Amino acid sequence: MAKPKLLYLVHRIPYPPNKGDKIRSFHFLQALAEEYQIFLGTFIDDPDDRQHIAILKLFCQDVRCIDLNPKLGKIKSLQGLLSGEALSLPYYRNRELREWVDKTIVEQDIQRVMIFSSPMAQYVEKYTHLHWVADFVDVDSDKWRQYAQSKTWPANWIYRREAEKLLAYEQRIAARADATIFVSEQEAGLFKTLAPASAGKIGFVNNGVDINRFDPDLSWVRPFSVEQAAIVFTGAMDYWANVDAVKWFAEQVLPIISNRRPDVKFYIVGSKPAREVLQLAENDASVIVTGRVDDVRPFIAHANVVVAPLRIARGIQNKVLEAMAMAKAIVATTAAIEGIPGNADLQLAVADEAEGFADHVLQLLSQPVKPALVNRRYVESDFSWKQNGQRLSRLLSGEAA
Repeated sequence: MAKPKLLYLVHRIPYPPNKGDKIRSFHFLQALAEEYQIFLGTFIDDPDDRQHIAILKLFCQDVRCIDLNPKLGKIKSLQGLLSGEALSLPYYRNRELREWVDKTIVEQDIQRVMIFSSPMAQYVEKYTHLHWVADFVDVDSDKWRQYAQSKTWPANWIYRREAEKLLAYEQRIAARADATIFVSEQEAGLFKTLAPASAGKIGFVNNGVDINRFDPDLSWVRPFSVEQAAIVFTGAMDYWANVDAVKWFAEQVLPIISNRRPDVKFYIVGSKPAREVLQLAENDASVIVTGRVDDVRPFIAHANVVVAPLRIARGIQNKVLEAMAMAKAIVATTAAIEGIPGNADLQLAVADEAEGFADHVLQLLSQPVKPALVNRRYVESDFSWKQNGQRLSRLLSGEAA
């Protein structure tokens, strides 16, 4: 018996799974491919990712990848100021992709659709017969609201406008979708308060971790000197929330730590470091910016402490789950651990002020590095991609999650 067909629309090519949204969208693709014939429509915003299309074709009946130049996309998004819509919508609006979607729905008799990121819903809104699930991942409108609070005019005006317009669009899509999901119960709960009319159709499917890949028993060559006490942060370093996080840590927290532990080095591990990030290393010899690395696991495995000092965050952070899967002790802000319940057994210290954050890091640095096995066990039991994929498949089939 042939598998049913599924149209899967993703705002960024779901491979390689090397950053938060791509990790989630790829693992969902992998899980759904076991149940469906998948027709994937997506954008490529990094030319290096074009080489991975062949891998996606192993999971899909058809793949349509559209090049998206982020700089041109930002200019195009300004059309939203004239049309009165969220700027995110024209950013991801493309005639070629729309024509492919329309043709695929008709020729393949598509009945089910999976949307990954709310702006992708604009391609199927007009079809009333489709059963679709929208994965908003985070409440993006609230993320823009947070951005507005930390910026000055005119950026704060633009971000505030985007928060209002995008929320209105999210509410509209949630009313139309058969189910709208988020990355955590807390994120879903927030959106229920913002879209109460659709509360009965709003839920969550957790992120997951490839626990075989992020295994503390595997061995890696140490990427830094044994004389160094290494504090490690991982993440895409052109993402503003990550930039803000490492700047705050390097400028406010690290000097407190270095005053007592001059052997400390702060490793910022991630691709495309913004100029502001590179300047941190230029201004302070204890900050090391690696840029893109082939594998983040050696840095996590040999870190004395893993930190997640995010001040602007939504949902469950993959960087936190991956470090927990590798049995690392973590110091994080409250924002960085949304979706992880307060549990005294976890080796997870939380602080939002520089002094308290530094104290937690210094305490861990004063102790021998031991595997935080309780963190590993927690991830194994609560964040399985297989279980999450099965839950998503039930939603797409019309069953309750």
